[in-house]
Amino acid sequence: MRQILTIFRVKHTRDALEVRSRCVFLCFRVSSKERMGDSMSTYVQEVWEKPFGPNYGKDFVPHDEAFKKLLQTFFAEFIALFFPELNKLLDHRQTRFLMQEQLVDIVGEESRTLDLLLETKYVATDAYILIHLEPQSYKQPDFHERMFIYFSRLFERHRKEHKLIIPIAVFTGDGMHDERNSFSMDIPGQEILHFQFLKVELRNHHWRKFVDSNNPVAAALLAKMGYNKGEEKEMRFAYLRMILQLGKKLDDARMKLIMSIADLYFVPDPKQDETMFNELTNQYPEERETIMELMPAWMRLGYEKGREEGLEEVVKAVQTERQNIARRLIAKGFSLEEVAETIKLPIEEVRKLQNN
Repeated sequence: MRQILTIFRVKHTRDALEVRSRCVFLCFRVSSKERMGDSMSTYVQEVWEKPFGPNYGKDFVPHDEAFKKLLQTFFAEFIALFFPELNKLLDHRQTRFLMQEQLVDIVGEESRTLDLLLETKYVATDAYILIHLEPQSYKQPDFHERMFIYFSRLFERHRKEHKLIIPIAVFTGDGMHDERNSFSMDIPGQEILHFQFLKVELRNHHWRKFVDSNNPVAAALLAKMGYNKGEEKEMRFAYLRMILQLGKKLDDARMKLIMSIADLYFVPDPKQDETMFNELTNQYPEERETIMELMPAWMRLGYEKGREEGLEEVVKAVQTERQNIARRLIAKGFSLEEVAETIKLPIEEVRKLQNN
């Protein structure tokens, strides 16, 4: 039986980049210290069972941290989804993650560290390259400069072994469109420097493009992609169908990771969620048990909340009917004690009903 993770907050961190070279390194710049475990199950357990940070309870959504975890697990799927041409040039069988300690000196005096660096094979030259990934969930005026600084430091350290560094920024914020992805210096009539990095702006990608991709990254990020308010229910329904299909090929640990990240971006709507659940089970009756097991936390909590609210309405209706019966019995001359005993109401409440 698959187990559903409940929603909770994790410590907010900030970034991650990319880079161009003869080896592919995937670098994440974050403030937490989680690392890949020896197995996928161990890793996911560490990821989602970390103690709450000092910001727990405040108004934030850990976008960058969530992206870091997703990209650690599904790097090949991420590249295939957003950079299919680049994906053809990489040999993911040669991918490896470097330990955090190897990256600390890259950032110099910066307060944050590069938690993750990924190295992979570049097929075109049969050599290794660096890819630096940087999730960014908020606007930062000097972000393009920071990308150049990290690129420069990576190049300084790895230029002898890796002649290609590919920087990639992943802009995840809802209002992030047409973000600057270059840094230049020039004088009249002469360009001194032009640096440009690849970028993904999730809101610029419409969700319909990805619903048939069978890609776990697309499923996890579907709610962060572009959609109109009127498409919300359809988009959420498509997400559930994707989860059903992915559940047939991915293990429990990876499914938990995908659904936990999606939980960050879906807002429960009890009435709509119950309707979608009923539609889904009617459409796939043979999958009813699986649907219940895989029901994401945002929908499960909304569904259960709706049931609780419905139960509360029933309780209120029963209580009102008891009070009406008590009034009729009092009117017929029954004693307060007899009414309280018969209707199972406190004597004080019966006395109030008599006075009213």
